Amino acid sequence: MKRVMFLNGPNANLYGLDRSGTYGSDSFPQIEAACLARAGELGFALDFRQSNHEGVLIDWIQEARQSCAGLLINAAGLTYTSVAILDALLAFDGPIIECHMSNIWKREPFRHHSFISKAATGVIAGLGLQGYLLGLTAMGTLIAEPAA
Repeated sequence: MKRVMFLNGPNANLYGLDRSGTYGSDSFPQIEAACLARAGELGFALDFRQSNHEGVLIDWIQEARQSCAGLLINAAGLTYTSVAILDALLAFDGPIIECHMSNIWKREPFRHHSFISKAATGVIAGLGLQGYLLGLTAMGTLIAEPAA
């Protein structure tokens, strides 16, 4: 069974607790459960992780190089600042999907530039949990048909 890693960056563990509703009402455990269920439906194993630490995310990206067919990432606030995460992603040979719960282009101007996008096969933003599930569906296709 193919394995895919889904990495979530700083403060993603607080999804559902934000009073502004920017990230939706689904809690991080609910998001994780829905993603694990979708991966199971699609026939691949999902390793769903979250860290508030840039170096940990980089270590996990490097780990994925050895063990995963694909990688999804929501680097959260590190999306706009981390060249180091970009460099790690550029060393990953499989498909990469960048996912964001909110529409980053409707937010503050500093969020309009993503370092992560340079390494991404595709980007999904602004659809909350549905965007995560769409990302997983797309990844299922990409790892099943690598030439697509």
